[in-house]
Amino acid sequence: MRPSTCHTRNPARPVLIGALSLAMLVGCGEGGPPDTSMMVAPTQPVALDTPPPAYPPELACFDRGGTVGLLMQIGVDGAPADIRVETSSGHPQLDQSATEAVESWKFRPATRNGNPIATDLRVPVTFSPPDVRPDMCFQYDEQR
Repeated sequence: MRPSTCHTRNPARPVLIGALSLAMLVGCGEGGPPDTSMMVAPTQPVALDTPPPAYPPELACFDRGGTVGLLMQIGVDGAPADIRVETSSGHPQLDQSATEAVESWKFRPATRNGNPIATDLRVPVTFSPPDVRPDMCFQYDEQR
């Protein structure tokens, strides 16, 4: 009969406490190495459906743009909540349009140990004026 490799105490050898020794001790109860199938790497939220926000026509027509920095929480259901403007674009209409658009976005939630968790997320929403002026801009030109 072969001697077991699992020793909890052997007066002839010093006990080594380290990752390898600990792994051997943990695995000895089952006759093999520990089962790592239950260890799942954490994940970050993943954007699934993030349509762009509406561009306020008066700002598009007057070549106004900017970036809105939003801070939100992605819930375990993948829906954004507690959406706040962290950095304003300098135009309240752009800030509002970005906030309203993000309310309808969908995410795959972050996970820990394979389970969904709520997590905070920072998102920049950039508004760049269109290269070609929208036709509706002529109405604004006539009003001025």
